Amino acid sequence: MSSLVNLLIRHAHVVLPDSNLIFADVLIRDRLIAEVAPVISPPADTLVIDATGLTLLPGVIDPQVHFREPGLEYKEDLFTATCACAKGGVTSFLEMPNTRPLTTTQATLDDKLQRAAQKCLVNYGFFIGATKEVLPDLNTAHPVCGIKIFMGSMHGPLLVNETEVLERIFASGTRLIAVHAENQQRIDQRRQEFAHIHDPSIHSQIQDNQAALEATQLALSLSKKYQRRLHILHMSTAEEAELLRQDKPAWVTAEVTPQHLLLNTSAYAKIGTLAQMNPPLRSPHDNQVLWQALRDGIIDFIATDHAPHTLAEKSQEYPNTPSGMPGVETSLALMLTAAQQGHCTVPQVVNWMSTAVAQAYRIPNKGAIAPGYDADLVLVDLENYRPVLREEIVSKCGWSPFEGWNLTGWPVYTIVGGEIVYEKGKINTHVRGQALRFDAA
Repeated sequence: MSSLVNLLIRHAHVVLPDSNLIFADVLIRDRLIAEVAPVISPPADTLVIDATGLTLLPGVIDPQVHFREPGLEYKEDLFTATCACAKGGVTSFLEMPNTRPLTTTQATLDDKLQRAAQKCLVNYGFFIGATKEVLPDLNTAHPVCGIKIFMGSMHGPLLVNETEVLERIFASGTRLIAVHAENQQRIDQRRQEFAHIHDPSIHSQIQDNQAALEATQLALSLSKKYQRRLHILHMSTAEEAELLRQDKPAWVTAEVTPQHLLLNTSAYAKIGTLAQMNPPLRSPHDNQVLWQALRDGIIDFIATDHAPHTLAEKSQEYPNTPSGMPGVETSLALMLTAAQQGHCTVPQVVNWMSTAVAQAYRIPNKGAIAPGYDADLVLVDLENYRPVLREEIVSKCGWSPFEGWNLTGWPVYTIVGGEIVYEKGKINTHVRGQALRFDAA
């Protein structure tokens, strides 16, 4: 562990909680933001960062990642994944239960927490996975950010697609339920129908918009019936967005990935199976409707669904290729580039990638630059552009669907708990994050 010192960030363009941008100094003491003011004189024993020309944001909280440990470390592990987080400005993450063994009990959760404490350069939290057996730890395991239900795109114990089982889960307990909403029965039928086709673009037809809409409709109906907190993961279709626009209870939230905003089915012709993910990429029309729903607050925030696979796995013939792509390294730069292009504003990006996530998952002291908040911060350069290069990818999988894209907003410094974990291309591997707290999860 590295020793804590006071930090003073000087002359930064700071995004405040009220969405105002000001030029200010920010003093960090004992892992917390101590002061935000136009000018701060550095106390003794203070490391000063000259942030002239840089913009200071709250660190990104990525609420949906698959970091593959334990059991699938050849794809990614908690150390390599959090190195990628540090490079990308992600200071906290929430990780999914489809590891080996599955995270479905207190014991498997404890194992992940112990691994994370030893390996993670950033802050960490974990979901517990629902199964058809509705295991006893589902509502008691602690600490967890919520319950993950795979309604589709899954096999084995984590696939929960029977309405009666889903109803049992929604009817019992109070913690947030996050759903991967695809109708597995429809997917299975369409998979048989298109079984002879090996063009990966057929993936978006097999797992079509209707499969997503039907599952989201079911989850929403159960949430309303039991007044149960519901989060819809990686929303991908215009139909789902319009459904929520017409009927979204106050206790329901939704997210979208940068992939579903910025990529569409045209990507298959360019990058082949590297574009394959679940739910699949959609049409340009879906891109447009999702963007508008995000700007209007129908969709609440951004997640990457970071799900790395090796290039060898991705080079197989469809449908033998796995679905998923990495994302934590590029998500912030992608969204800030979109802001510079006029799709949104920088304060909106801050809300979608940090503030709103902390609020939805009830993570205290995260998501804002204000005295008393945790010093999880990222200094980005909005003036210069550089491309996504395969040779610079830190994630163990070693590729990105956005290779060659020229982006701005790359992190220059990433700070976790008052410690510099990333500085101008160098990762401080001695920093360790902390387990996130969830109020009334």
